[in-house]
Amino acid sequence: MAAFSPSSATIFHSPSLVPITGQRSFPSPTRIRSSPRVLRGIHSRELHRFSQNVTAGRFNSFSCNCLSAVSTTTLDYEFTDGGKEVELRLRLKTGETLSPKDISVDADGTSLAVKEKRNGLLITLLETNQLFDKIMPSETIWYIDEDQLVVNMKKVDGELKWPDVVESWESLTAGMMQLLKGASIYVVGDSTEINQKVSRELAVGLGYSPLDSMELLESFSKQTIDSWILAEGADSVAEAESSVLESLSSHVRTVVSTLGGKHGAAGRADKWRHLYSGFTVWVSQTEATDEESAKEEARRNKQEREIGYSNADVVVKLQGWDPTHAKSVAQASLSALKQLIISDKGLPGKKSLYIRLGCRGDWPNIKPPGWDPSSDTGAHPSFS
Repeated sequence: MAAFSPSSATIFHSPSLVPITGQRSFPSPTRIRSSPRVLRGIHSRELHRFSQNVTAGRFNSFSCNCLSAVSTTTLDYEFTDGGKEVELRLRLKTGETLSPKDISVDADGTSLAVKEKRNGLLITLLETNQLFDKIMPSETIWYIDEDQLVVNMKKVDGELKWPDVVESWESLTAGMMQLLKGASIYVVGDSTEINQKVSRELAVGLGYSPLDSMELLESFSKQTIDSWILAEGADSVAEAESSVLESLSSHVRTVVSTLGGKHGAAGRADKWRHLYSGFTVWVSQTEATDEESAKEEARRNKQEREIGYSNADVVVKLQGWDPTHAKSVAQASLSALKQLIISDKGLPGKKSLYIRLGCRGDWPNIKPPGWDPSSDTGAHPSFS
């Protein structure tokens, strides 16, 4: 995952590669929650702080479709978040006497590789290309405690609670609650089907209420969207969806699927007044074949202000579409949102303020109370 501007982030996802979600490529470790243990018999020679052994840039943060990959031959690991530091305990094979020379621990800001030399072979205990958040590699300490290898990592953001050591669907859905603070999510893009399927996965994962603007409109009008377009035109449908979005803008803890295509309100730059009330994810199909091309395309899209989707908070670029990968796209969406909010933790509160002031269309430069956009004649101070 990579942010391409201070106010937005983009993810490149290619369903042509097998997604890691579900850990079908590697056996999944069992998460064991336990209280911290008292350490005995730890000698100073067994305590290792590596500043020279840091391998910067060794792992590709966009490996496996920007979703976290974790491979391990270890059946169990214990993980504890101690506030400013996190501790990982990997169970070593019993009956073997290991020395520090038999252990290899490499880390950079978001990656970790732990290996053990066994019978002359280097065995991977755990390797992930995406920790839940950034660490300070030079502050990482590891040591052997009886039958466990303990890795202690200092977090860059000591306030962020890590649900697990790796970024995964489970850790993202659990960890995003502290970041979103109840703010709703809107999924926008040219495909109504993609918006619907990704929104449902997000709602289930987060425990949010799923809302579908197409279902709401068809239930209200007693006709299909296609029939509505034929009878009254695309503008009528877009105007009606805009009214639906207005009614939903004060809701919290919802994931809203919006209409795609020219008849959708989100595709029109002048219909975003109430979409700004939540975090918006633009799911966009692309022919790009790599991360850099996708990021460059996203930059160009964001500059095309006449396209309503360019107002979105984050962009997920898809190389093709397979409905069975909707959960992987939802995970990529949460990963991008996590990056965005961590870069500016005031965003959820700012969204809340925007709603309380009436969703007046003054995002992101929110004007003081009493400001009327219809009578605005000059510059006004704004809330930061």
